[in-house]
Amino acid sequence: MPTVRVTGQACSACLLSGRITATMRNAINSVKRFVPASAWRGITGPYWWWTNRGQHQAAALLDRRLRDSWRALLAYRDCNRGQRCFILGNGPSLRQTDLSHLRGEITFGMNRIYLLFEEMGFPTTYYAAVNSLILEQCAGEIKALQLPKFITWRGRRWLSGDPHALFVDTDYSGPATFSTEPTGRVFEGSTVTYLALQLAYYMGCDPVILIGVDHNFATQGPPNATVVSGGDDPNHFAPGYFGKGFRWQLPDLQASEAAYTLARDAFAAAGRSVLDATVGGKLTIFPKVDYTGLFK
Repeated sequence: MPTVRVTGQACSACLLSGRITATMRNAINSVKRFVPASAWRGITGPYWWWTNRGQHQAAALLDRRLRDSWRALLAYRDCNRGQRCFILGNGPSLRQTDLSHLRGEITFGMNRIYLLFEEMGFPTTYYAAVNSLILEQCAGEIKALQLPKFITWRGRRWLSGDPHALFVDTDYSGPATFSTEPTGRVFEGSTVTYLALQLAYYMGCDPVILIGVDHNFATQGPPNATVVSGGDDPNHFAPGYFGKGFRWQLPDLQASEAAYTLARDAFAAAGRSVLDATVGGKLTIFPKVDYTGLFK
């Protein structure tokens, strides 16, 4: 297994990945031990609100791109009503999944799924990304994609000028919600798959089928910690997915399970379903189905 270097635990969207080093964090934690919890929240709360949320809301007042995206998103409401769709995770199980079946299907790709497009022979129908480290390091590759892209509003500086980018006001802090309308705040649920589920709901897809959502990582460490890959990536479908030198965040599987539960319940309340066709996946929130049986 390749080694990874932990650069300090960060928030879900990596906004502080380049600003708070491990040394700084240790110093902050040393001070925190001597300050009552209520006082600490009062001191740091405004800072964290501004860092995580406030600055992006303020930017939306001056930058019309988010409002323009919301108007453009209206065209996607129920655009695939009653049609099944597939959400492609990026786990190693994709290598055990015959993706040729997906030609002509409605598909959502995420993060670096485009590394498979040439091999697949076709792109996904839609693309989604919310992680700041991925957007920062892969902006050129993402901008080159000629398909509808749903991008966190935090990524606006990296996707500036991209005519295919639709910005979504995603938020990784509470409250934990499932949004049926993406023209407002959308909770991230600690995984970009949760954004894709909310978009699929908005588009009217039924059922929504997950593949490649292995929900199992060989690389271990604190949830949301930012690490630097020391070699080949064992956690995704390609060794170079997060290859040597790539900065990425360890998953928060428990938090994503809580979000998936919200998604399952929202779909069920609408008489719709989410199914899990991941080969050998460890996620237990959604009913399992056989992938190959879906095409018989």
